[in-house]
Amino acid sequence: MKRVSILLFLLFAACTQKPCIQSGDLLFVGLPFDYKADTNSMSSAIAEATGAEEGLNYIHTAILEVEGDSVWIIDATIKRGVARYPLDTFLVDFTLSDGSYPVFEIMRFKDGARDIVSKSKEFLGLPYDVYFLPDNGAMYCTELVRDSYLDENGQPLLPAAPMNFKAPSGEFPPYWTWLFDSIGAPIPQGVPGTNPQDMRNSPLLELINIPFPCQE
Repeated sequence: MKRVSILLFLLFAACTQKPCIQSGDLLFVGLPFDYKADTNSMSSAIAEATGAEEGLNYIHTAILEVEGDSVWIIDATIKRGVARYPLDTFLVDFTLSDGSYPVFEIMRFKDGARDIVSKSKEFLGLPYDVYFLPDNGAMYCTELVRDSYLDENGQPLLPAAPMNFKAPSGEFPPYWTWLFDSIGAPIPQGVPGTNPQDMRNSPLLELINIPFPCQE
């Protein structure tokens, strides 16, 4: 954990200058489009179905909360469901098999967070949504973000769009076939939803250029 502690120290050192991370910022996890991830992982299946042809494939989105000198993660994962936990735990969870990190990007809502942190905490304890369906008492990562970022009438500001689970070849990656066969449900191809790639490109967000995590 020594390396993680050093990274956290350097992160806050970087935040002594503007711009700094703020509560309500979003943390996107990206992999190079040609990164050879485990073909049997959800991350690989997400990248294959929603990724770009160049640049980065975004595989996960989390909400950041700054509390004093601590940074917390609020997100939805298979491992934890909808949970709030320290940044250093997140970094351990997302360390790649070779010991390196994926690419982390900080995005900020241009009009402010609209209480996204407090709203997201209402969903803590829900299970991860392996069915990828709306309004079923469970959530996946970008569904949590969308349902936490609302207008004054309580409506989501981030749009939903028909979901795609197919690879560019037109076939479903093996992971999706295995997952939905195992839970006895059809692949929700075309069902309205969200994904990290589309959310990262939303015009409602802007990139905050700070190193995250900082390098030693």
